[in-house]
Amino acid sequence: MEEKESWWILVGGRSRLGRALAESFAQDRKLVLTSSKPWNEESRWLESLSKRTRVQTFQWNADDPELVPTMMADMKSLGDAGVRLENAVIVAGTFPESPFGEWTPSSLEATWRMNLSFPLLAAQTLGPGLAAGGCLQLLLDTAIHKPFAKHMPYSIAKAGLAALIPGLAKALAPRVRVVGHAIGTALPNSSDPFNLADRTLLKRLGTPEDLARAIRYAAASPYLTGDILTLDGGGRWA
Repeated sequence: MEEKESWWILVGGRSRLGRALAESFAQDRKLVLTSSKPWNEESRWLESLSKRTRVQTFQWNADDPELVPTMMADMKSLGDAGVRLENAVIVAGTFPESPFGEWTPSSLEATWRMNLSFPLLAAQTLGPGLAAGGCLQLLLDTAIHKPFAKHMPYSIAKAGLAALIPGLAKALAPRVRVVGHAIGTALPNSSDPFNLADRTLLKRLGTPEDLARAIRYAAASPYLTGDILTLDGGGRWA
């Protein structure tokens, strides 16, 4: 890696939405991707991605008791290699169904560990390591506006991340900016059995490219920080 190269990092850049974003950003950005699982099973995909851009991978597992030292060591290795991180996007999360009346201490802890504690720790690690003028971005959910009845612990975790956005913006200002994205359906299935599209003003579901455009916009907007952008096709108002 050459000195002062500019890279973007995607925390949770291995599967589903994170993978789709990696595919999009590979057009014009060098990428650092993290996953909770080993990367050896993704050698074919990484080889394909590496034909379009330079890629570095790390394994960051929320269940690892050595998670924080691991993240810090990996960030140091990037700095030692001359990598300049301009933009960080924390995608990682889960969406477990957990209706009221079925909660247990272990189920709540698992949901909050992946959807709140892990993003908090990743933000704590990444924020100070971003280049001056860089942007730290966190994926939230429209559940912060309207909690999901069958996913309330998940909704609570995302609400916690929403509270983090202005606080973290203050902590990292003026050197680094912080932006949240409250997203609706951004990776729809081929079918829409619940007619989710009809529940939006635009009468369509979102796509990864919708989110990618918003992330690019935030990364390129030097006067934007401490705010949350909502991408739901007007679903809140339908």
